[in-house]
Amino acid sequence: MIHGKPLHHAIHTATLGAMLAGSLALSAGAMAAPQGLYSADELMDADVYSSTGTEQIGEVEDILLDNDMQVRALVIDTGNLLDLKGEQQFVVESGKFTVETQNGNSLEEIEYQVNVDLSEAELAEQPAYTNDWWQNARQDAHQAWEQTKEGAASAWESTQEGASRALDRIGQALENVGEKTQDAANQ
Repeated sequence: MIHGKPLHHAIHTATLGAMLAGSLALSAGAMAAPQGLYSADELMDADVYSSTGTEQIGEVEDILLDNDMQVRALVIDTGNLLDLKGEQQFVVESGKFTVETQNGNSLEEIEYQVNVDLSEAELAEQPAYTNDWWQNARQDAHQAWEQTKEGAASAWESTQEGASRALDRIGQALENVGEKTQDAANQ
């Protein structure tokens, strides 16, 4: 047990924190330099604020990672904080939020605040976190991965063909030099 938590939970939290380290942008006002390591456990349920207001508009419900284990998006639960129809969850892509760290030198007291670069109205226009969104996002990610693999294979084949042609030209040039040298030696 570590700090009263089972070892697997501590390892899980540390692993998620390490994955978040390279993925979260920090607010310039919070710290001058990146913190270097972030706790996924502490980020979950962090208060969320709009960049256009000072009132809390939600909290972090989930952290979505891509195939590279980088943060792709946060799921923001607005609860009943916005003037929307009941509790809703929205997907906010990386690049549209920053994370502000408070008490970053103490694991026991660390807190995060997420600031979305969206107004409340713009947040309400973000994709709703539903099963349909999840299935579409997974399919889109799979298709993007397949296209990347195909593009990489095509680039590799082109590189191989180009290198082969270059080697053929170099071989031909060396053969020509060899013939000219032989002709010069025979004269």
